[in-house]
Amino acid sequence: MEYKLGFIGTGNMGGALAVAAGKSMDPRRIVVANRTPEKARALAAQVGCAAAEHNEDVASHAEYIVLGVKPNVMRDVVRGLSPTLAACVRAGKPRVLVSIAAGIPVAAIKACLEVDVPVIRVMPNTPVLVGQGMLLLASSAQDPGEVSEERFAEFQRMFAAAGDFERIPESAMDITGGVSGCTPAYVYLFIEALADGAVQTGVPRGLAMRLAAKAVLGSAAMVLETGKHPGALKDAVCSPGGATIQGVRALEAGGFRSAVMEAVIAAYEKSAEMK
Repeated sequence: MEYKLGFIGTGNMGGALAVAAGKSMDPRRIVVANRTPEKARALAAQVGCAAAEHNEDVASHAEYIVLGVKPNVMRDVVRGLSPTLAACVRAGKPRVLVSIAAGIPVAAIKACLEVDVPVIRVMPNTPVLVGQGMLLLASSAQDPGEVSEERFAEFQRMFAAAGDFERIPESAMDITGGVSGCTPAYVYLFIEALADGAVQTGVPRGLAMRLAAKAVLGSAAMVLETGKHPGALKDAVCSPGGATIQGVRALEAGGFRSAVMEAVIAAYEKSAEMK
């Protein structure tokens, strides 16, 4: 059977994308594989799609192939798929590789292939699991036009339930990934810290977590929907001599702004090292 979309690697991000795809298209047109077959079968049961025993089975039968493996094994996985992909191309079966690995440029993936196959590079983030993700899309820096507009549009239709999309040059992938792909972890830490502070003052843990998460969600919506600068929105909350400005003062004294900036820069530098 032929499939429209296949996944090789069903970890946290690969699995989240498979779930989103299953909501956007007929899940019977999706196939998944993982080095632990039981994990692939469990995800397939959740999504309602097919499970394959081997990576080569996905490459043989799926048009779009999402490579959801770790950056340190990406090249080995692609080399292992190369003969199968070459056979497909020679047989007139189009294939498109989709890489979600941080720090691995399209050129490095193509260098592992026997034949030329279009590659879409994607930087998603974990909120795709609840339909609130941001997916950064890029094609090869050496040949930006190798992935057609029709291919990009089809990809976005297959993952419509994942969230929003932003097309960027591949040269900007590592820079923007440090804020888009990594930020959920920073925000989870921030929410946890907000809740811990509330618990210390006597708020029950469950309520503290809900209040903190909802405040962050609403604040993000304010930035996106009003178009106002975050600094202006912050100023609007801070009454002269009030509680909020005292809290802001404490954050500034603790180096909050600098710490966040350093986190984004550190993530970018790590991604750049992986090339």
